[in-house]
Amino acid sequence: MRIHPAIPIIRIFAVDRAKEFYLDFLGFTLEWEHTFGENFPLYAQIRRSDLTLHLSEHQGDATPGSTIFVPMEDIDTLHRELEAKAYRYAKPGVETVDWGRVMEVADPFGNRIRFCEVAKN
Repeated sequence: MRIHPAIPIIRIFAVDRAKEFYLDFLGFTLEWEHTFGENFPLYAQIRRSDLTLHLSEHQGDATPGSTIFVPMEDIDTLHRELEAKAYRYAKPGVETVDWGRVMEVADPFGNRIRFCEVAKN
C-alpha cells in the first residue's frame, strides 16, 4: 500500500481572479480544467513544483477561508520572485517563527497558503 500526498481543494468564486492570483502571481501552471457544460462552475488542477492544488467554483467544495501549510526549500527565492511581480493585492513578507521561516499569502477569496521553510536542527 502507498498513500500519495493530499491535493487540497481551494474554493474560488471568480475564474479570472483565481487565474490572475494562482497562475500569474504565484507561478502555478494550469494542468487541466473541467466544466459540465456551458455556464457551469469550473474545476481545475494547477501545479507548481511538487505542489498540486484543485480550484473549484462548485458550491460545497471546500470551505472559503481555509489555510494550506506548504513545506518548501529556499523561501527567499520565492519571496523575491513574488516581490518582483508587484502584484497590487498582496505584498507578502517572510517571518521567522520557532519552526522555521514562513510566508503567508492570501488569495482573493480568503484562503491562505502558508509557505514554510522548516528550521534545520
